[in-house]
Amino acid sequence: MSFRPRVVALGGGHGLAATLTALRSITHDITAVVTVADNGGSSGRLREEFPIMPPGDLRMALAALCADDEWGRNWADIMQYRFTSEGPLDGHALGNLLLAALWDRDEDVVVGLDQVGALLKVVGRVLPMTAEPLDIDATFDNNGKLIEAQGQVAVATTPGRLKSLRLQPENPTTRSEVISAIADAEWITMGPGSWFSSVLPHLLVPSLRDAIVQSPAKKILLLNLDSNKGYEAAGEYAGYSPTEHCEILAQYAPELCFDLVVADTHLAGRAELQKYLAERGSGYLEADLRNTDVTIHHDGGKLASTFAHIAREILVG
Repeated sequence: MSFRPRVVALGGGHGLAATLTALRSITHDITAVVTVADNGGSSGRLREEFPIMPPGDLRMALAALCADDEWGRNWADIMQYRFTSEGPLDGHALGNLLLAALWDRDEDVVVGLDQVGALLKVVGRVLPMTAEPLDIDATFDNNGKLIEAQGQVAVATTPGRLKSLRLQPENPTTRSEVISAIADAEWITMGPGSWFSSVLPHLLVPSLRDAIVQSPAKKILLLNLDSNKGYEAAGEYAGYSPTEHCEILAQYAPELCFDLVVADTHLAGRAELQKYLAERGSGYLEADLRNTDVTIHHDGGKLASTFAHIAREILVG
């Protein structure tokens, strides 16, 4: 395959990690732009103690891009290692502590990320979505009752229909490195992942949203596997069809048009989705992407094959 695109991948958590793992099979020119609003688990505890970025999603992105040799794989495993104890270290990922130490010492987030990237010999680069840590709030309508959700954990788990989504601060600064990478990209990918807390936040930052819209890159949206069912009976996926997920993105970025939307062959509501995308001028690709062992996760090999197909036959050059 001769075309190896310069890619910016937007997202957070396991969804972004899956995308990065697949992308590295077709290109080494990857910039991961990671949501920085997590307030749960190890990241949340570190944010309470230090005025730093939540390191968890950034750590996962670094591990996904580590060198494919013994050194890189070993360090990726170490970065992901979680302590199990009866004390205050319980549940902390070692990579989170390493990033927290670098940021506490040197303060510059990107310098610390680049240092860890050099240690892991990562393919590409990992950058934070904004220059400062964020908080995310939302309002949901749960059978006529409005519920205010504050913080990423609450936003990801509160039942009901989304009425509004907000970042605190409302107009954060986007790092110049992120703007430059987006302007230079040939592909921009969004998703899969937690729609309200990992995907949509990129479109809530005015300078970042404008850069994405104005970029000449081909834009690819990767839909979740079970967007209308969800991981739980309640939460941010429940009751939303794949078309509604796309409509929510359009609500927050009306001028953003995706060149290609990728959906799993098992996803319900595909006919409605194709009609909606055709009306917006977006391409559509359907593929078997499901991990047969963990059905809510994308299969890395299948996703890599799909990206290779896109590079060879759909978005070539």
